[in-house]
Amino acid sequence: MTFKLGILEVGRPPENLRNTFGDYPSMFEELLRPRGADWHYMSYPVVDGQLPQTVHDCDGWLITGSKYGVYDDLDWIGPLKTFLKQAYSEHVPIVGICFGHQILAEALGGKAEKSDKGWGCGVFTYYVLQSPNWMPEGLTSFSIEAYHQDQVVRLPEDGDVIASSDFCEFAAIDYKGRALSFQGHPEFSRDYTVALCNERRGDTLPEDIADRAIASNDAPMQISEVAHMIINFIQQAAVREKQEEL
Repeated sequence: MTFKLGILEVGRPPENLRNTFGDYPSMFEELLRPRGADWHYMSYPVVDGQLPQTVHDCDGWLITGSKYGVYDDLDWIGPLKTFLKQAYSEHVPIVGICFGHQILAEALGGKAEKSDKGWGCGVFTYYVLQSPNWMPEGLTSFSIEAYHQDQVVRLPEDGDVIASSDFCEFAAIDYKGRALSFQGHPEFSRDYTVALCNERRGDTLPEDIADRAIASNDAPMQISEVAHMIINFIQQAAVREKQEEL
């Protein structure tokens, strides 16, 4: 039976970039499928108030990034936290990216807020603190795109920090092998990040921050390594879930 990954769409790229780069669910499929995740990908427009009926509608869940904050007064934020808390308690694998990283922490008892460190945009390097067996052997750091002002500032009780940086202390979190989250964006290509920064430069994104982010895109990235982390993690968590059901 084909594994079903449900992508919880909590944000969308600017409309004039979607024709070129697609939406966030398609970016994740393009990240994961070519690297061995030949799964059935299902998208749920949570940003429009549409959650799955149950946490078992799919075999695992992935929460996308968003322009919104977990503290925003939006009708779908509370129900999404409840959904994630239930999925976690029932051992359905979860992966969170950026906003997904932050709301997963909040749902499980942590705290996220707008950071006094300001914007983190462009290619950032995160240093590995722990190496679970789903992480590529010998990996000591990884660099991926980032685009955020908010950060997790209090770790949930079940959370273990597996990667960190001076700018982002809780950059990647492992929740007892049942959920995994990253502050950075492995699904963002260089071209998309540059286009996004140019789109928002001088508007929601200060010009100097946009310029630095664009300049950083000459740096090497470990997109494949992070993609394989996500795939390996989901596969291991799904096997563990099935074993616990027996």
